[in-house]
Amino acid sequence: MRLTFELAQATHTEIIEADLQHCIVAGWAGRDLAAIEHHIEELAELGVPRPSSVPLYYRIAANQMIQDEAIQVVGAGSSGETEVFVLNHQGRLLVSLASDHTDRVLEAHSVALSKQICAKPVAREAWLFSDVADYWDELIIRAYIQEDGKEVLYQDGPLSTLKNPLELIEGYFQSATMPEGFGMTCGTVGAIGGIRPAAQFTMELYDPRRNRSIRHTYVAEVLPEVA
Repeated sequence: MRLTFELAQATHTEIIEADLQHCIVAGWAGRDLAAIEHHIEELAELGVPRPSSVPLYYRIAANQMIQDEAIQVVGAGSSGETEVFVLNHQGRLLVSLASDHTDRVLEAHSVALSKQICAKPVAREAWLFSDVADYWDELIIRAYIQEDGKEVLYQDGPLSTLKNPLELIEGYFQSATMPEGFGMTCGTVGAIGGIRPAAQFTMELYDPRRNRSIRHTYVAEVLPEVA
């Protein structure tokens, strides 16, 4: 799967063409283990199986990673999750943004399948990880949804609550370096007001030191669920 990014640098913007062959969704990637356990217990009451390990790495087909402004989903039970997305391109670790759009109905039966069945929208902008590594914990991820004709804040939290991407890469690859052709989403923050579907989802990665953002908006077209 070929993804195109505008890589913003100090003096210029570089266009990156990245061939993505493998995608990993790092779930349960928070730093507070007690909070993770509490959330696992909450989801268990709804029928969602406990993860076999924490963090847990889900494999997603690379062709699910898209940069379109619209996706199609079956039924009205899916929703987005804003997550940092990292990939290795020619020896440089790039930082962008993706939505781990998930079918919440299927999630009660199989978390892995609930993630695999949905497209994963990816932003078209990226930064060098090396440019933000020194103040990584200050970066903020946010999401907004459309409700009753208004844009509503849906997620908002600093990356200090999530594991550093280098730690997640080490945990999966047993190496400090992610191989070429791989991409990984790096966990999310809680939904304000609870997880729920929305026809339009906007995700943002905000850099407060440089006052810049990566943003991407997409809409979800609901296809009929028939038996």
